[in-house]
Amino acid sequence: MTEIDKNTQTELEAAAFGRLVSHLRNRTDLQNIDMMNLTGFCRNCLSNWYRDAADEKGIALEKTRAREIIYGMPYAEWQAKYQTEATAKQKAAFEVAKPKDA
Repeated sequence: MTEIDKNTQTELEAAAFGRLVSHLRNRTDLQNIDMMNLTGFCRNCLSNWYRDAADEKGIALEKTRAREIIYGMPYAEWQAKYQTEATAKQKAAFEVAKPKDA
């Protein structure tokens, strides 16, 4: 097994995160509520985690800017273009599966 030094690990993690964000930007058909119901996180969670990481580095990053980084556009624009109304079934599943802090 190849040993991976800490810097390389961080670079690989950053690359994987970049691919995930790119994938989610291209999968506009995938609704956040479905992501939450299946995985316990969504694009908004990613933007919050991104902002938390910036805060840890002493970088002030507004919530709207963090979301724009993840969505690839202003959040309100993404919502208007791609977000659909959640169904009763999706809402019920969310109530069962939602994280305690959601």
